Amino acid sequence: MRGPLTHKDLDVWKRALCLAELTYRVSRSFPSEERFGLTIQMRRASVSILRNISEGAARRARAEYVHFLHIARGSLAELDAQSSLAARLNFGAGVMHGLQEEIDRVGKLLGAQISALKRE
Repeated sequence: MRGPLTHKDLDVWKRALCLAELTYRVSRSFPSEERFGLTIQMRRASVSILRNISEGAARRARAEYVHFLHIARGSLAELDAQSSLAARLNFGAGVMHGLQEEIDRVGKLLGAQISALKRE
């Protein structure tokens, strides 16, 4: 059996897409004065995760792929910090827990993908 055909076949990419979508939905409810602050930063971080998984999967060398997955993990850490601040400021009340769960899910998948590539 052969591996994934494109980045869109990867579970980690699919979950990262869900995370980006959820980030956009959650940040819609943030105060308007945060439109150019926390809202845009969270959205950019979530898209960066998705983008780096995509770019890494398109690379021919395994080491390059792992490098881009590490960048995605860094962006995930940014999003985690930003969502923690948003929760402390009571932005997105009632939905931040779901965002945190998705961040944790993507983090586990990224870690597993990195480990699997390093074992190969």
